[in-house]
Amino acid sequence: MKHFKNIDEILDFAMQSEQEAVDFYSKMAAQAKTKDMQEIFEQFAQEEVSHKARLKEIKTNGSFEVADEKVADLQIADYTVKVKPKPDMDYQDALVVAMQKEKAAFRLYSNLAKRAPNNAMKELFEALAMEESKHKLRFELEYDEHILREN
Repeated sequence: MKHFKNIDEILDFAMQSEQEAVDFYSKMAAQAKTKDMQEIFEQFAQEEVSHKARLKEIKTNGSFEVADEKVADLQIADYTVKVKPKPDMDYQDALVVAMQKEKAAFRLYSNLAKRAPNNAMKELFEALAMEESKHKLRFELEYDEHILREN
């Protein structure tokens, strides 16, 4: 597990993780076999760009708000079969990949929060975990509405 010396290192790590997600979704968009899947992956990439921009803003302004809220967890990602990303995947598989990536990010930040050496770092990791949880929920709701209800 990576150790951080300060808040800036945490934010740099989080921004790098978001950039990796942007790169992943952009690559999938470029390789997509259909226009629809290309647009979906481009939308996912754009969302990650927004997440990175928010982190950059936090780093620049030096402050962040810790939301005192609970995010619903439909737990759909817990019951999906792991999907390997590929250019010809369908919308269902794309949503599964997105849910799995957001769940992994949530777990990472939650684990880092548990190991944080001080309250400021702990609160930041918890806020980042909350954001990833919201992202996962968005994909789960999309999956529920467009995949589960159609089957």
